[in-house]
Amino acid sequence: MSLNLESRTVVVSKSPQEVFSFLSTLSNYEQLMPESTEKFQIDGDSFVFALKGMPEIRLVLKETIPNKTIVLGAASNKLRFTLTSSIEEEAGSSKIHLTFQGDFNPMMRMMVTKPLTHFINTLIDNIEKI
Repeated sequence: MSLNLESRTVVVSKSPQEVFSFLSTLSNYEQLMPESTEKFQIDGDSFVFALKGMPEIRLVLKETIPNKTIVLGAASNKLRFTLTSSIEEEAGSSKIHLTFQGDFNPMMRMMVTKPLTHFINTLIDNIEKI
């Protein structure tokens, strides 16, 4: 069963190139993580993180379109999902929007919707502060 979550769109006073460079550097995600992050570890083109009360998740850099899109995806085949950052130029600034898409069974979907919504909202709030 498909789960699609979207963040609000934020505007930052940085160029799309600066935002793309920041978001395509995986080590920068550590400063975007929620305060409840108990683990954050970089491993080449992926990173592992764990939030309090949640299992560890490994995200892999799946696709980039310079200055426009960054797609992170689950490293595991057990959970299939992507987190896409979309960047648009707007009058010398950048508009950023996050989209989460995943396939979960109905029980899992019910369990993860609220924490994932909170997670992407925290990410976008912290992106707004960069």
